[in-house]
Amino acid sequence: MKNNLNHRFGMVIDLDKCTGCGSCMVACMAENNVPFRKDESDKLLSITWMRVFRLNNGKPFPETDICYLPRPCMQCAGLHEGHSPCVSVCPATATDYGMETGIVSQIYTRCFGCRYCMASCPYHSRYFNWWDPIWPDGMEKYLSPNVSPRMRGVVEKCSFCYHRYQLAKDKAFMDGGRELKENEYQTACTQACPANAITFGDLNNPDHAVHRMVKPDLEHGGRPQNPHAFRLLERLGTNPKVYYLSSRKWIRHAGDNYLKNEAKMKKPVHHG
Repeated sequence: MKNNLNHRFGMVIDLDKCTGCGSCMVACMAENNVPFRKDESDKLLSITWMRVFRLNNGKPFPETDICYLPRPCMQCAGLHEGHSPCVSVCPATATDYGMETGIVSQIYTRCFGCRYCMASCPYHSRYFNWWDPIWPDGMEKYLSPNVSPRMRGVVEKCSFCYHRYQLAKDKAFMDGGRELKENEYQTACTQACPANAITFGDLNNPDHAVHRMVKPDLEHGGRPQNPHAFRLLERLGTNPKVYYLSSRKWIRHAGDNYLKNEAKMKKPVHHG
């Protein structure tokens, strides 16, 4: 696949470092004015742009092994640039693919809540806003002025803190139109992680840490050449820009093709 993007902003998450503390989730909610309810017990109605999942190797103690997996929006690009699953199905063009950045945007004023994008997303990273956000008294003073709160009836998701990219570009323009430095555009979850498990940058730039960590093959959808790197559901061809690192084989298998191989081994069961 030919790479026509100026930038390909992506994320590398080291699962051997992640402790599952949830700091990335809190930072994401605070930075992006993600609404919450007084009763968050019904997780089907919760909105969490960044969600941390707990995995285990399925073995009893003392061989039990635990892994925590943070999952933002994967910022997919399909077999052809600009055709991620959600972008392809949206009838309102409320979600679009940024050819300058590789980031899948969400335009809330266009969305009318059909939720086709939610049905097409294999990573369950999109959330429907069932209610207008109501902030506790005084908390509205702490909302970020750079991100608009979303109204009910629309779908929302992680944007890789795109407003930070816009602010960084403005600063670079005022400095004479120079190129952005790696540390000038960073997501909130990246900066909040106490274990430094999340790295963010331009996958197209060989000088950025994310490129060096995964060594993406830009001619073949960005597939990682680092043997410890993998992407979720690689076989679907969505070409996510979120990569995971782990030295543990069972974690890398859990991310993708072990289900496919397992299905080949099982014999069909007939119920008569």
